Amino acid sequence: MTESLEDRLKKLIVETLVLEDVEPSSIETEAPLFGEGLGLDSIDALELALAIHSEFGVRTREDDERNREYYYSVKSLAEFIRREQEKATVEGS
Repeated sequence: MTESLEDRLKKLIVETLVLEDVEPSSIETEAPLFGEGLGLDSIDALELALAIHSEFGVRTREDDERNREYYYSVKSLAEFIRREQEKATVEGS
């Protein structure tokens, strides 16, 4: 069975940010990653953005007003990655 994008993201978050007391499976897919949710901060967001670019080949622009929306939860990040990868596939054809 292949791992879902959401599960891959959860592992990436834990590994990239060295969240020693967090199991990937304990991260709720729709829970906020920042603030009251997982409690990530802006430095974590930068590290995560670099890891996502490296792992999935997609990136957000620094000036994109929707970054907050993209990085809201594992679910929203997965949707963003799928959309960007689809665009790249269509543009590359």
